[in-house]
Amino acid sequence: PIAASLGTTPLMLAVVVGAAQNILSKSAKYSLFDPCKEMAYIPLDQESKTKGKAAVDVVGNPLGKSGGALIQQILIFGVGSLAAATPWLAGILGVLLFFWYKSVNSLAGQFEEAMEASGESA
Repeated sequence: PIAASLGTTPLMLAVVVGAAQNILSKSAKYSLFDPCKEMAYIPLDQESKTKGKAAVDVVGNPLGKSGGALIQQILIFGVGSLAAATPWLAGILGVLLFFWYKSVNSLAGQFEEAMEASGESA
Protein backbone atom coordinates (compact mmCIF):
# COMPACT_ATOMS: atom_id res chain seq x y z
CA PRO A 1 0.00 0.00 0.00
CA ILE A 2 2.84 2.46 0.72
CA ALA A 3 4.43 1.99 -2.69
CA ALA A 4 1.10 2.40 -4.46
CA SER A 5 0.29 5.58 -2.54
CA LEU A 6 3.66 6.99 -3.60
CA GLY A 7 2.98 6.04 -7.21
CA THR A 8 5.85 3.56 -7.50
CA THR A 9 6.52 -0.15 -7.34
CA PRO A 10 7.76 -2.01 -4.26
CA LEU A 11 10.99 -2.79 -6.11
CA MET A 12 11.67 0.88 -6.86
CA LEU A 13 10.84 1.79 -3.27
CA ALA A 14 13.30 -0.84 -2.03
CA VAL A 15 15.98 0.57 -4.34
CA VAL A 16 15.40 4.13 -3.11
CA VAL A 17 15.39 3.10 0.57
CA GLY A 18 18.51 0.99 0.04
CA ALA A 19 20.29 3.84 -1.71
CA ALA A 20 19.34 6.26 1.08
CA GLN A 21 20.57 3.81 3.72
CA ASN A 22 23.86 3.35 1.88
CA ILE A 23 24.37 7.11 1.50
CA LEU A 24 23.59 7.76 5.17
CA SER A 25 25.83 4.96 6.45
CA LYS A 26 28.78 6.04 4.30
CA SER A 27 28.26 9.68 5.30
CA ALA A 28 28.25 8.76 8.98
CA LYS A 29 31.33 6.58 8.57
CA TYR A 30 33.39 9.19 6.76
CA SER A 31 32.24 12.20 8.78
CA LEU A 32 32.07 10.68 12.28
CA PHE A 33 33.85 7.35 12.60
CA ASP A 34 37.01 7.92 10.55
CA PRO A 35 37.94 11.27 12.15
CA CYS A 36 37.37 9.83 15.63
CA LYS A 37 39.50 6.82 14.80
CA GLU A 38 42.30 9.08 13.62
CA MET A 39 42.08 11.22 16.77
CA ALA A 40 43.25 8.26 18.82
CA TYR A 41 46.64 8.48 17.11
CA ILE A 42 47.24 12.22 17.72
CA PRO A 43 49.25 11.93 20.97
CA LEU A 44 51.49 9.16 19.59
CA ASP A 45 54.92 9.60 18.06
CA GLN A 46 55.30 8.99 14.31
CA GLU A 47 56.52 5.40 14.61
CA SER A 48 53.70 4.43 16.99
CA LYS A 49 51.15 6.07 14.68
CA THR A 50 52.41 4.10 11.69
CA LYS A 51 52.53 0.78 13.54
CA GLY A 52 49.17 1.38 15.24
CA LYS A 53 47.40 2.23 12.02
CA ALA A 54 48.95 -0.76 10.27
CA ALA A 55 47.89 -3.10 13.07
CA VAL A 56 44.33 -1.82 13.05
CA ASP A 57 43.98 -1.79 9.26
CA VAL A 58 45.73 -5.10 8.56
CA VAL A 59 44.64 -7.18 11.55
CA GLY A 60 41.85 -5.45 13.46
CA ASN A 61 39.34 -4.65 10.75
CA PRO A 62 39.43 -8.00 8.91
CA LEU A 63 39.45 -9.93 12.18
CA GLY A 64 36.42 -8.02 13.41
CA LYS A 65 34.46 -8.59 10.23
CA SER A 66 35.31 -12.28 9.92
CA GLY A 67 34.76 -12.84 13.64
CA GLY A 68 31.30 -11.30 13.43
CA ALA A 69 30.43 -13.40 10.40
CA LEU A 70 31.70 -16.53 12.15
CA ILE A 71 29.60 -15.87 15.24
CA GLN A 72 26.52 -15.25 13.10
CA GLN A 73 27.02 -18.42 11.06
CA ILE A 74 27.62 -20.58 14.13
CA LEU A 75 24.44 -19.26 15.71
CA ILE A 76 22.38 -19.71 12.54
CA PHE A 77 23.56 -23.30 12.12
CA GLY A 78 23.25 -23.95 15.85
CA VAL A 79 19.68 -22.74 16.32
CA GLY A 80 18.40 -23.37 12.80
CA SER A 81 17.44 -19.96 11.43
CA LEU A 82 18.29 -16.30 11.48
CA ALA A 83 15.03 -15.52 13.27
CA ALA A 84 15.90 -17.94 16.08
CA ALA A 85 19.46 -16.60 16.28
CA THR A 86 18.37 -12.96 16.51
CA PRO A 87 17.89 -12.86 20.31
CA TRP A 88 21.32 -14.42 20.78
CA LEU A 89 22.86 -11.92 18.36
CA ALA A 90 21.14 -9.08 20.25
CA GLY A 91 22.61 -10.34 23.52
CA ILE A 92 26.08 -10.59 22.02
CA LEU A 93 25.67 -7.09 20.56
CA GLY A 94 24.68 -5.78 23.99
CA VAL A 95 27.79 -7.30 25.60
CA LEU A 96 30.01 -5.92 22.83
CA LEU A 97 28.46 -2.46 23.16
CA PHE A 98 29.09 -2.52 26.91
CA PHE A 99 32.77 -3.33 26.44
CA TRP A 100 33.03 -0.85 23.55
CA TYR A 101 31.65 1.87 25.81
CA LYS A 102 34.15 1.01 28.56
CA SER A 103 36.98 1.02 25.99
CA VAL A 104 35.95 4.39 24.60
CA ASN A 105 35.85 5.91 28.08
CA SER A 106 39.27 4.46 28.88
CA LEU A 107 40.68 5.75 25.59
CA ALA A 108 39.19 9.19 26.25
CA GLY A 109 40.92 9.33 29.63
CA GLN A 110 44.23 8.22 28.17
CA PHE A 111 43.86 10.73 25.32
CA GLU A 112 43.21 13.59 27.76
CA GLU A 113 46.22 12.60 29.87
CA ALA A 114 48.48 12.41 26.81
CA MET A 115 47.26 15.76 25.51
CA GLU A 116 47.80 17.41 28.90
CA ALA A 117 51.28 15.91 29.11
CA SER A 118 52.19 17.12 25.63
CA GLY A 119 50.68 20.54 26.39
CA GLU A 120 52.73 20.90 29.56
CA SER A 121 55.97 19.93 27.85
CA ALA A 122 55.46 22.29 24.90
